[in-house]
Parts: sequence; structure tokens; C-alpha cells
Amino acid sequence: MLCREVPEALQTLGIDALLCDQMEAAGGLVAEDAGLLYISVACALPVNREPGIPLPVMPMAYGQGLRFSRMYDGSERVYDAVTRPLRRVIADNANAFGLSPRDGLHDCLSPYAQISQTVPGFELPRRALPAHFHHVGPLRAPASPQDELDFPVMEDQPLVFASLGTLQGHRFRVFKRIARACRRLDAKLLLAHCGGLSAAQARSLEREGATWVTDFAPQRAALARADVAVTHGGLNTVMDALSARTPMLVLPIAFDQPGVATRVVHAGVGLRASPTFASSRALARKLNDLLNGSRYIAPLDRLGLEVDAAGGAQPPPTSSSESLPRVGRPGGWAAYDNAALRSDPGGWRPGQWPDCAASQARAAVASPADAGARCPPRRQSHLVVSR
Repeated sequence: MLCREVPEALQTLGIDALLCDQMEAAGGLVAEDAGLLYISVACALPVNREPGIPLPVMPMAYGQGLRFSRMYDGSERVYDAVTRPLRRVIADNANAFGLSPRDGLHDCLSPYAQISQTVPGFELPRRALPAHFHHVGPLRAPASPQDELDFPVMEDQPLVFASLGTLQGHRFRVFKRIARACRRLDAKLLLAHCGGLSAAQARSLEREGATWVTDFAPQRAALARADVAVTHGGLNTVMDALSARTPMLVLPIAFDQPGVATRVVHAGVGLRASPTFASSRALARKLNDLLNGSRYIAPLDRLGLEVDAAGGAQPPPTSSSESLPRVGRPGGWAAYDNAALRSDPGGWRPGQWPDCAASQARAAVASPADAGARCPPRRQSHLVVSR
């Protein structure tokens, strides 16, 4: 649908650039067809493929050597077979637009800028990310002063904060095993189900061992006070836990959560367990390790500092003679004539991106506050987000 409807909308609205979620292939396809600047944003784990790196959706530990390489290659073949209908749609639309062949989400990423809300230290040892890929840290608003933890938690009591996110908050049986595990350890449990449970289920969890059961809690405040976080492995929660220096027990359920769990374990900032098969006794053992293990402190501090220091990519040096690569159809935005543009400052047209605007776009990635200072705008510009 997007490949059918968006091109006309881009022309009608005079769109000059797009921010495209990596998980939406149509963003890159329609941008290249229109010859527009676009930036790929990895809100989840990046889908960029690389030999020796397991796909984010695969529940595999990270390792090196022939055995692991074969396992990752085999899992990619399985994934590609399962997603064949999606790959066919992507290929058909790329062909309809007259673009080069595409075979999946990883073939629809921007050649100009790709940004991820992870930090380099949290990633597996990648060696083939493009030069225009930037780890910029969490993409979120600053914490509000009103976001305080309104629960009577004593400082000398161990506190476990458990949340499975908005899409998995209905997992009553998983929450019950978490509550029983905390009761085994005599640990306080703050459980946020994000509106996924009924009042009767919430009361049942309190009988099973949860100290407080609520729909929503101020997550960053809860993580800052918690001694351990139990999470499904949502990237937002994990980045917040790193910033709070809180070790994690990850119970990956869907999407990129297995890959997040793999990175948590590889980075030494937590453990993983099966949301389906781990018993309350097994969860209690892992929680006890996290509550009392000193080996998590240094990795958490290192990655926490990295998350706290994140906030954009370093802008590359620019010059008036800089040119940018051409993609999409001939006559796209990268095909402008610098000299002609400078002789006719008012001659900028949609689909063209002059030097100062390219610098402005890079500044927006590096430091949004400085972006407008790079050069005066020629006219009103429009940006569309595809997600």
C-alpha cells in the first residue's frame, strides 16, 4: 500500500526528505524512486547483515569459529525461507520503480545516513557497518521531574522491577513465575503489566509474591531504584537499564528480543532465561546471581557511561566542493550542479539538496540544536517519517 500511495503524497506535500524505520522497506524504496534524501532509523536492533553476526530475531548465543558461522548462515537461510512472501513483495516493488534488485529489509537502507539508538559497546563485534552508520543512543525525550517512584521501597530491601512491555503485558503465567521467584528470595517485586492484566489477575500476582502490581510505573525511576530488572528485552527498557546501571534478567519473547538478550549476555550486564520453560526456581537462581554478583558492576558502569554520553554522531568535515552519491532515478537530489546552484541561490528545487542543507541534515543527526545554524533556509522544507 505504501509503495502505491506514498509517491503521490510526496509530490502533493512537497516532501524533501524522509526518516524511515529500518523495518519498513517502503520508506527506502519510495525515497529512491523520488530521488529524495532519506535516513534509515533502527528503532529496534539494526537489520544490517554481516557474516559472523546472528540475525536479531534468532535465539542464539554469540560465538566465533566455524561452528558458529555455520549456525548463523543456516539460520539466515531459514529466516529467508520463512519470509519469502515479504521478500517477493520488496523485490516486485523495487522492480516496478525501476530500482536495482532488492531481496529484503537489509537491501532498503539509506546510503546517506543510518542511525541506531544503541551504543557501540552494546553491539556484537561488527566489522562491516557502513561509514554512514551512527550509534546515537536512546531516541527519547528527557525524563520528567514528575517521574518519581511512588512506592514505599525501603533502601535496605532488594527490589526487582519487572515489565514485559506494552505488547507482552498480558503474559500472566510468566509474571506468576517471576513473582514466585522473588518470593523465594524474599525480594520486593514491583510489577508493571502496562494494562495487559485484569484486576483479578493483579490481585492473584500479589498473592503469589509480587509486592506491588500496577499498570504503569515511571520506568526510568523504577530502574534507578531497582537492584535487578526483569524484562522481555525491549531495546528502550534495556537502554534505560544500562543508564541506571541495573543488571537485567532478559526473557525474550518476540521480534528482536532474542538478539537483545544475546547482547546483554555478551556485554556482561545480565542473564537470559526462557519465558516458556524456565521455572520459578530457575528464575530465582538467576535473580540471586544478579542481586549478589559483583561481576556485573564494571560492564554496567562502562556501558552506562556510554549511554549517558550518547547524543548524536560526530559531523564529518564538509566543504563547498563536496558531492554526495547518486541513488534512485536520474536527476535525483544528489544530481544537482553545485556551481549552477551557487549562481542561482533561489534555484533550489525539491529533489535537490545543496551543500548547506546536506550539512544541516548531518548537524541534525549530530546535534539538533545546532542544525539550524549551519545555513539560512532557502524555503520551507518538509520531512516525512515512514514507520
